[in-house]
Amino acid sequence: MNSRTNRRQFLKHSLVVGTALGLPSIVPCSVFGAEGASAPSNKITLGCIGVGSMGTDNMNKFLGLPDCRVVAVCDTYEDRRQKAKELVDAQYGDTGCTMYGDYRELLARKDIDAVMIAVQDHWHALIAIAAAKAGKDMYCEKPLGVSVEESRRIRDVVRETKRVFQTGTWQRSLPDFQLACTLARNGYLGRIHTVEVATEGPKYRPKYKGSLDPQPVPEGFDWAMWRGPAPDKPYNPGRVAWPDWYLIFDYCTGFISNWGVHHLDIANWGCPKIGDDSFELECTATYRNEGFTDNVDMWNATFTYAGDFKMLFSDSVQRKSGCRFIGDAGWVHVDRSGIWAEPESLLKVAFKDTDVALTDSTHHGNNLLQCIRSRKDPVSDVDAAHKASILGMLADIAARTHKKLKWDPKTERFPGQDEANSMLKRPMYNGWSL
Repeated sequence: MNSRTNRRQFLKHSLVVGTALGLPSIVPCSVFGAEGASAPSNKITLGCIGVGSMGTDNMNKFLGLPDCRVVAVCDTYEDRRQKAKELVDAQYGDTGCTMYGDYRELLARKDIDAVMIAVQDHWHALIAIAAAKAGKDMYCEKPLGVSVEESRRIRDVVRETKRVFQTGTWQRSLPDFQLACTLARNGYLGRIHTVEVATEGPKYRPKYKGSLDPQPVPEGFDWAMWRGPAPDKPYNPGRVAWPDWYLIFDYCTGFISNWGVHHLDIANWGCPKIGDDSFELECTATYRNEGFTDNVDMWNATFTYAGDFKMLFSDSVQRKSGCRFIGDAGWVHVDRSGIWAEPESLLKVAFKDTDVALTDSTHHGNNLLQCIRSRKDPVSDVDAAHKASILGMLADIAARTHKKLKWDPKTERFPGQDEANSMLKRPMYNGWSL
């Protein structure tokens, strides 16, 4: 089937409705400047904290915007921050980008308006909260930490400080996902009774195959800072390699949350009751045990809501990857590889002016920068990020307790279930605290 024409029509409709609602237009914004240098009043300055693979990719997207200029980079690896600086300086033809090994030094700069955060998950809460308190707007990678409490604290502090916050659930800025969710939100599928979500996980295996004994810390790497609030364990390449650290509970809840957040976010976007309403939750899971890895491997969760509504959430070995909204009048399934529907005519729907238009975002970084100017929420705001982040975390808790749990979204607790509630928070080590 060919839905290209309809997606163009959908995007045009979204832009028209966005303009009618007074939303910002799609105009590239900028990030630029150097420490101590004066900057034109209409420009936004950006520092990048974490410039590994994902962080560099994010940074390059900002560098690719016509008016953008990155002013500082920070990483615990000397070679990574040096490479990032070289990329920035080559883009601008100067040497104005400053390097830092400690994010606190970057946040102390008064000339930086916003930060991009792409560090390991166990660092997200500390850095995002510090950035908000330092008066910085931010783009922060998902999920919002490694516990429900960390995610909640990020949300609360961002709202208290009135910061503009965009998280890395960038599928919201793609036409296929916007189309699927608009069909779901506006009743084109009839009464939705089931949402199926499946995400990557089991196919990712640890890369490191060497000795598990302690090893010397490589020159130019700050292991103590990388480890930060995680338990104080000796350095070994198997703890810091990728995807290895994704698979270690000290640093990441696992793909159930880290990758799950992407399609769980789409599920909640299309059916807001998923994140807003109370539910019962059951989950079974298997766990990793290769090398240092120990978090969830395969999982199968059922979220049951009032009104005979369910969300089924598993890894993509057990169910087709993506998010499927199933209603009495049809279904739509969306993934990064495409969009499908039954009947196919759903992909050619002519939307009405009265339909809810979810966003006019076509570039996740641009959307953040527009909203820094307007002080409006971006498409992936902190509340949406919190809801999507904790859905996977709650499924993980249900699997670990081997119990049916009930979640109250108003109190953000499991009523009367002390064991499960004790898992909503994780301790921090080495003198770090929220």
